[in-house]
Amino acid sequence: MVLLILVIFFVISFLTNILGPIIPDLIDSFGISIGLAGFLPFSFFVAYGVMSLPAGLMVERFTEKPVLLGGFFLALFGALLFALFPKFSIGLISLFSIGVGMTMLQVVINPLLRVSGEEQNFAFNSVLAQLAFGLASFLSPLLYSYFVLNIHSNHPSSVIRIFDVIVPIGLEWVSLYWVFAATAFLMIVVIWLVRFPRVELKEDEKIEVGAGFWDLLRNRHVGLYFMAILAYVGTEQGVANWASKFLQIYHNVDPATDGARVISYFWGLLTLGCLVGLPLLRIFDSRKVLIVFTAGAIASLLFALLGGVEMALFAFPLTGFFASVMWSVIVSLALNSVSLHHGTLSGILCTAIAGGAVVPLIIGGVAELIGLRFAMLILCVTLGYILSVGLWARPIVANATVKSFRELFPKSAHSPDSR
Repeated sequence: MVLLILVIFFVISFLTNILGPIIPDLIDSFGISIGLAGFLPFSFFVAYGVMSLPAGLMVERFTEKPVLLGGFFLALFGALLFALFPKFSIGLISLFSIGVGMTMLQVVINPLLRVSGEEQNFAFNSVLAQLAFGLASFLSPLLYSYFVLNIHSNHPSSVIRIFDVIVPIGLEWVSLYWVFAATAFLMIVVIWLVRFPRVELKEDEKIEVGAGFWDLLRNRHVGLYFMAILAYVGTEQGVANWASKFLQIYHNVDPATDGARVISYFWGLLTLGCLVGLPLLRIFDSRKVLIVFTAGAIASLLFALLGGVEMALFAFPLTGFFASVMWSVIVSLALNSVSLHHGTLSGILCTAIAGGAVVPLIIGGVAELIGLRFAMLILCVTLGYILSVGLWARPIVANATVKSFRELFPKSAHSPDSR
């Protein structure tokens, strides 16, 4: 069961983070502007704003297995739709369907991982889940690059020959959605056959829609942390979705090779940064770690946008490294700043993942007016807000830090939930 959950984390990341590398191809294939292209990630990530709280209520009402099956059915439908009818208008519907499915999966898997792997192993298994998520984000751009370079090129591989038949010439990126459809179908079969454990949600995993929900909405700090999550996901997706197009426009970098590699390294370094961040958060106050890493992300972004091609190829991935601790620190500060209703608060914060819809859309719209380079400077604003969290956050409980090296790796520790 733990292995299955790690595979689900891998699939979520695989389907979620492929948009960045293929956006240049989508713009060329559909003949759309940068502004219109911004609606593609918008249609995917807006699903988190719509579905996070309802998905939590669905889990409590129907249990985990039906919700997982429903999520993968929606992903299968969306992927098949885009694969069969690769049009811009269809893409918006398809990506929203996949996004709703991914939201449903996200809500299920953390409590399921806690029960399946036993609670005392949850911290270790959460780190494994982070690695599975990051590995998929690293590999998916490389798979895109492989397909685009080899489909319709007389490649001897039998798999490539199948794609030669079902994928139109000039739309080689469509092959990825056939892979997504096949993956979703396989996951449906596996989940259908697997027997699931009984999951009793803890009080801090349940979502309330009554007085507790409204109490949180009236809490000023909840709104501030909501905006911080929105800013973080918007920054992450703003870089991932527009870096390849930026490199193509300003440095004539091929999106199918170096562009895809940059996005792959961005996610790879983000995952590596998580591993580096774990011991740092045991040594230093999380707010100080957040300030230092955010300052590093701002500097890296500026070097990427204002420097030459070699600098951009290096600095865009480095931005991912510095962004690595932001999610975990912001979520932990938010939960430690409120004494009650943590499950409901988590649901509210998850709706802020819709920042991945809003910020790339704004960048695309502004790019129509002043160019993509200056439009991407908007990310300095979102990063600036994240940096401010380290200055004004006053959690009820600060993160535990060690006083000696022996305490650095305790036998049992709690790590922040992976997204």
